Amino acid sequence: MNDIPDPIETDDSSSGVEAGSPASATPRGRGPAVIADFVKRLPNAPGVYRMFDAEENVLYVGKARNLKKRVANYVKVGQSNRIARMVQATATMEFVTTRTETEALLLEANLIKRLRPRFNVLLRDDKSFPYILITGDHEAPQLVKHRGARSRKGDYFGPFASAGAVNRTVTAMQRAFLIRTCTDSVYETRTRPCLLHQIKRCSAPCTGEIALDDYAELVREAKGFLSGKSTAIRGQLAAEMEAAAAELDFERAAIYRDRIAAMSHVQGHQGINPQGVEEADVFAVHQAGGQTCIQVFFFRTGQNWGNHAYFPRADKSLSAAEVLGAFLVQFYEDKPCPRLVLLSETVEEEELIGEALSERAGYRVEIAVPKRGEKKDLVDHALTNARDALGRHLAETSSQIRLLDGLAEVFGLEAPPRRIEVYDNSHIMGTNAVGAMIVAGPQGFAKNHYRKFNIRSEDLVPGDDFGMMREVLTRRFSRLVREAGPRSEAPRDENGFGPWPDLVLIDGGKGQLAAAREVIAALGLEDDVPLVGVAKGPDRDAGREVFHRIGADPFMLQPRDPVLYFVQRLRDEAHRFAIGSHRAKRKADMARNPLDEIAGIGPTRKRALLAHFGTAKAVSRASLGDLAGVPGVSEQMARAIYDHFHESTP
Repeated sequence: MNDIPDPIETDDSSSGVEAGSPASATPRGRGPAVIADFVKRLPNAPGVYRMFDAEENVLYVGKARNLKKRVANYVKVGQSNRIARMVQATATMEFVTTRTETEALLLEANLIKRLRPRFNVLLRDDKSFPYILITGDHEAPQLVKHRGARSRKGDYFGPFASAGAVNRTVTAMQRAFLIRTCTDSVYETRTRPCLLHQIKRCSAPCTGEIALDDYAELVREAKGFLSGKSTAIRGQLAAEMEAAAAELDFERAAIYRDRIAAMSHVQGHQGINPQGVEEADVFAVHQAGGQTCIQVFFFRTGQNWGNHAYFPRADKSLSAAEVLGAFLVQFYEDKPCPRLVLLSETVEEEELIGEALSERAGYRVEIAVPKRGEKKDLVDHALTNARDALGRHLAETSSQIRLLDGLAEVFGLEAPPRRIEVYDNSHIMGTNAVGAMIVAGPQGFAKNHYRKFNIRSEDLVPGDDFGMMREVLTRRFSRLVREAGPRSEAPRDENGFGPWPDLVLIDGGKGQLAAAREVIAALGLEDDVPLVGVAKGPDRDAGREVFHRIGADPFMLQPRDPVLYFVQRLRDEAHRFAIGSHRAKRKADMARNPLDEIAGIGPTRKRALLAHFGTAKAVSRASLGDLAGVPGVSEQMARAIYDHFHESTP
């Protein structure tokens, strides 16, 4: 490892990655000469490499079975335009060796998702999918929708493509298996059955309406149904229903009948339900108009649990198979993988990807491109959906681009804006003040770039909107200058989207615009940040907004102008985000107990004080003697509590 320059550092001791400190000597210059200098010292071993530009931005992350041979390819002639641009921009590189190429592939996917290099294929929408969880840490397990880390003990079933699909399934599962959905705290405090028991959606183990052993049987049936044993479970319930009817116990037979109907409802709302595919993810890729759509369908327990369309960021020169291959490993970097993955295209290194997914999952994962039969029908269905989704996406993008062109014309911009930032404030009489920034671009709202600003200045008069705007913009653009550097040197993606805004919309009139201009001028950014104030029109009517620009007369747009509707959407989104942030902050403040601010008051003493006095307000009014009479509160602690609420001595 001593002959490897610039290895990256990692704290993953189980990955088999060799790490060290960066080399002190880094080749000077840029382009093929720099890469050729690194090649001289690289080993013939598997690993991961990173390419950096002169500003130390990561350009590309790649993996190799043989680092020396792979990196040497970059200095050969006849490269594609994309590779040539990347090589020319490279100023330095870093390397990590791994034990196997499989480990290199997994590390590459992890680094791509974390670093988001400019020349790699990137997932734009990498949200976590919802699951159904049947908990395993309580005597009466709970049925609940779950999203995020699977750290709670229990059985997870999914993924589902949307929260709506989970909610519908949970509701039907309640009717079919009568499992509780209430929280453990509610369960512990119930003294009589709740409404869900009355409408036959819960068996009410909380109040002993069903024995825990019988409830455990319901849980076992629910797990079996979600694990693909629906036919056996339905047959068992049908036999129970017939037996109850034979005994003339028609009320019990009706319960079984309703449960069977509820299970049919679950399966009937899943769309295509393949007979020969128990567990699989189906990927289909389609390219058009220089963009790529990857449609993913999830099949679990022989049921279709929904689909999701992705539009990864990829260079236009990459083929559909190349984009799909790069997408796969990133997709499963933080998601469980099924035992079967069906693809519409044969991807390069299919066997290696299968080995990597198998290693991560702990069981064999098969990757296949079906040519006939039911599996081929599933892939064809996913491909049809990919074509339709990409068509809609291109139409929406085209409409968005026309609106951006309209904005440039209306506000006199040199070019259509690729990054628009909209600012708004929210507060109630100056309390819980929050500033908000939303971002939009050619792809619509960029919610991962939204920011909220808790107003910190203690010098502001409550309700000073101008002062709040000055603070927000000062913090935003001071940090932008510090982190992104000059506007002319800031990187942009293939859509022209970068860290610097091409247009800033301020929710307000002349006063707000003047406050914004003051901040921008103080930072020396007058020529870099176009500002527009959006003031509500007469009687605050939507559609009669007045636009203010620096050095120009205010003006209004025609009521049916598409650009006006677009600006209204942007302003309303900023208002929604600001209000939501304000409400969240206010709710947190309301939930905060005054006793939490007193040093030495932990959960036990707080419970004792509240049990003795009833409320925190009553504690604040209590005398020193009454406070000292609370179990667990010493005279010294009573004095500390009293002094916290009173300025004068008793």
